[in-house]
Amino acid sequence: MDEQALLGLNPNADADFRQRALAYFEQLKISQDAWQVCAEALAQSIYSDDHIKFFCFQVLEHQVKFKYSELTEVQQQLIRETLITWLQAQEARRNTLLKDTMREQCIPSLVESWYQILQNYQYNNSELTCQCLEVVGAYVSWIDLSLIANERFINMLLGHMSVEVLREEACDCLFEIVNKGMDPIDKTKLVESLCQVLQSAGLFSIDQEDDVDFLARFSKLVNGMGQALITSWTKLIKNGDMKSAQDTLQAIEAKVALMLQLLIHEDDDISSNIIGFCYDYLHILKQLSALSDQQKANVEAIMLAVMKKLTYDEEYNFENEGEDEAMFVEYRKQLKLLLDRLAQVSPELLLASVRRVFNTTLQNWQTTRFMEVEVAIRLLYMLAEALPVSHGAHFSGDVTKATALQDMMRTLVTSGVSAYQHTSVTLEFFETVVRYEKFFAVEPQHIPAVLMAFLDHRGLRHTSPKVRSRTAYLFSRFVKSLNKQMNPFIEDVLNRIQDLMELSPPENGYQALLSSDDQLFIYETAGVLIVNSEYSAERKQVLMRNLLTPLMEKFKVLLEKLMMAQDEDRQMALADCLNHAVGFASRTSKAFSNKQTVKQCGCSEVYLDCLQTFLPALSCPLQKEVLRSGVRTFLHRMIICLEEEVLPFIPSASEHMLKDCEAKDLQEFIPLINQITAKFKTQVSPFLQQMFMPLLHAIFEVLLLPAEENDQSAALEKQMLRRSYFAFLQTVTGSGMSEVIANQGAENVERVLFTVIQGAVDYPDPIAQKTCFIILSKLVELWGGKDGPVGFADFVYKHIVPACFLAPLKQTFDLADAQTVLALSECAVTLKTIHLKRGPECIQYLQQEYLPSLQVAPEIIQEFCQALQQPDAKVFKNYLKVFFQRAKP
Repeated sequence: MDEQALLGLNPNADADFRQRALAYFEQLKISQDAWQVCAEALAQSIYSDDHIKFFCFQVLEHQVKFKYSELTEVQQQLIRETLITWLQAQEARRNTLLKDTMREQCIPSLVESWYQILQNYQYNNSELTCQCLEVVGAYVSWIDLSLIANERFINMLLGHMSVEVLREEACDCLFEIVNKGMDPIDKTKLVESLCQVLQSAGLFSIDQEDDVDFLARFSKLVNGMGQALITSWTKLIKNGDMKSAQDTLQAIEAKVALMLQLLIHEDDDISSNIIGFCYDYLHILKQLSALSDQQKANVEAIMLAVMKKLTYDEEYNFENEGEDEAMFVEYRKQLKLLLDRLAQVSPELLLASVRRVFNTTLQNWQTTRFMEVEVAIRLLYMLAEALPVSHGAHFSGDVTKATALQDMMRTLVTSGVSAYQHTSVTLEFFETVVRYEKFFAVEPQHIPAVLMAFLDHRGLRHTSPKVRSRTAYLFSRFVKSLNKQMNPFIEDVLNRIQDLMELSPPENGYQALLSSDDQLFIYETAGVLIVNSEYSAERKQVLMRNLLTPLMEKFKVLLEKLMMAQDEDRQMALADCLNHAVGFASRTSKAFSNKQTVKQCGCSEVYLDCLQTFLPALSCPLQKEVLRSGVRTFLHRMIICLEEEVLPFIPSASEHMLKDCEAKDLQEFIPLINQITAKFKTQVSPFLQQMFMPLLHAIFEVLLLPAEENDQSAALEKQMLRRSYFAFLQTVTGSGMSEVIANQGAENVERVLFTVIQGAVDYPDPIAQKTCFIILSKLVELWGGKDGPVGFADFVYKHIVPACFLAPLKQTFDLADAQTVLALSECAVTLKTIHLKRGPECIQYLQQEYLPSLQVAPEIIQEFCQALQQPDAKVFKNYLKVFFQRAKP
């Protein structure tokens, strides 16, 4: 083929090959989508070289032999995907060839035409000139830069920088030129020459420029020039050219003043565009062994700029944050990265700067604008991450740092700034005292003042719901972190938060201060205060009862009202309120780690009373899903806190929760049974024996319900329920209670076993398949020996062994998927366990009966059995994947 044909410029190239190939495809009558893919390949003349012809004819020959229409869907998809991948690779190859040819043949002409357009139309057709500049910028990255980066072109572009309608596009074009990869010395020379001309043209006088759109483009250009110089410096250092590196560093330093002007610009877009240069410049300073006076001054100037730019604008809408506010939050994150990098360059300087700003601001906070007060506290908050320590130990170790932070925290909590009338300052105050909670271990005398701030109109009773909500969470963290230091204040705090914990029934008709989600944190805080106190067990029991009794009393009243309610909306409101009551009681138990703690506190009886109060809700026929969810969660917690004391309540609770079940109900109930089974094992064997088949019948009933063909939600619920069912069987067998299954009667045992086989083979769900193979492996381990249940050995050979082959041989068993590989690994464990329990008999069955029935070649059978007999299980797992890769059609 000639060069033009190869590049696809000649549409008649190799027409004979195309005709013959298309005839083959027409003859095969392959599916429309595959025909289109192949036709597209043939339509590209670039694909006409010899090795691609060979590939196409190989595909065609395969189609002739096997008839595309008779191939499985997976095989058809494989062919489609292979061709598409091949097309994409060839298209990239074609693009490269086209670019190479353009470089050789037409790029110089194109560049000349651009120059003529820019020269001839720059004054009388600005739209065309701007479009041309965009084209130049798009081509710069892959053409010879000398065609553009020369005196006549650069001078013209620099001239455009002085023309208002052209300068934004000229900026972008220069940015692309600067961004082009090239020799570091040449890059430095190019950038320096550009800077000299731009500076001579007065473009570095930022304060005299009012066009923010142009400055945004210009700041991007300056950022590109700065980062280009830094890249050159890095390469020169790596190459050992210290002289050129020093020259480049001087060039970088000369741009810092301009960088700072752009960084502190009032428009955040302009400032944001220069942050990359600023960040990389600090990275250079971090690598230097010592900083010059000018470099130290630059660092300090950057610090001051960052501190200034962190400040909120007057227009920031704190109550209804929109897109502009979200953009500023993101911009603040960029500035935080700069602050962290500043800390790496000079932690002492950063600490001193923040301390100076903080102290100056808080001395006169009453007469200072909110944004300045907020940023002063914010800077103190940010120091914790900028100057990291292990486990928040900011007030030990480095004396200078510890002293400075301690002084600032003391000022923060004693200055009265917590009373500032702006939500941003209030929230920053609470965020900071919680971040530096270890300060209060050093100076505990400040705890009462901070507690009052949390508890009064500054915190939990603030007029802003946003402040109240955030404070509820922070208050919980504050109390938990201080632990024993809270002891003198416990009962006072409990009394002060009592009204905040009131359950608000729907008929109250007023808006509570805290939402139910916020109240969860208050209840958790109350529980922590009681449990971690130094009170006697008797006193703790009294306090916990005082906390939970109002919930129990209101729960009983509300449940009676729900039973009589006729209106559905009212039923829903009452059920939500009941659910909140159970959730609050459950949240108080977060303070306990285990039963020993509950007993030590004397609180077991209180939680048992809660159980007796809440469980009747399970028999309520109204709003079952909401009520069951709450009680289930409480039972989960009580299993941890009360351990075996909760067991008498489980049978009755389970009986109610299994009535009128839907897929989601069962799916959420099974983890509770799994938790009980795994924790108490043989202690719950009688209970499991009793409820095993009722649970399974409920599961089977739901799984057998017909569903709409396109109801994805119902299908997903059934899949999740099926997984939960197998997880339950895995828990039972893995907890040493296989007799629970064995004692269900032969017919039921057989049904359970067949569901596991079905789960391993029939459902294309690798997570469920993995669980099923774990169950089968465990059952073989327990029952697969010579003394196992009657008939189980036959079941192993008739069903379990075939399952280990039929599942991986299915087209839906994707060996490229990580979850499927895990399922295959458990399949290997099952086969190894069968071999371990049945010995030579297993090998004989595989060699003489089963594997020959699958049409496996004798040499492969021999290879398989040898791998199975290897003592190292990992060897067999690895082999099994290879075996099925080869065995799949």
